[in-house]
Amino acid sequence: MSEAEAASFLAEERTVTCATAGPRGWPHLMPLWYVLREPPAGVADPPAPRLWSWTYGVSQKVRNLERDPRATLQVEAGELYQELRGVMLECEVVIHRALEVVGTLGQEIFTRYAAPRGQPPVEELPAEVGEMVARQAAKRVALEFVELRRATWDHRKLDGTY
Repeated sequence: MSEAEAASFLAEERTVTCATAGPRGWPHLMPLWYVLREPPAGVADPPAPRLWSWTYGVSQKVRNLERDPRATLQVEAGELYQELRGVMLECEVVIHRALEVVGTLGQEIFTRYAAPRGQPPVEELPAEVGEMVARQAAKRVALEFVELRRATWDHRKLDGTY
């Protein structure tokens, strides 16, 4: 996939599988909801938006990332072989614990997922959802995935020749 195709694919899909190194050395894979954010000003490499997610601060994936801040992410789609496509990102992960950062990210995630697939995010969350996200933020951390390497595939481009 081109940069533009990968960015569009990541913007369309809704679940990322996050692999961290578990305490016994085995991959620990967990699904996460995510949002894409532009990298901080002055960061030009890679030019693609960064993937951010949140999770419980006491989760196994956070313990794994505290020990080893590397993760591999995969977003994939398709059912038939000739439809398979995806993006795999090798990342270093920054764990953010500041309540303001975590709360803002939680609001952003729930705003994105309140709308059905293919629809723009909702303008504003219902008050009760916003309050729930604010309560959850105290128990969670924000995960910023800093991409180091990428692999993409799109079997639709193979035109039946595998």
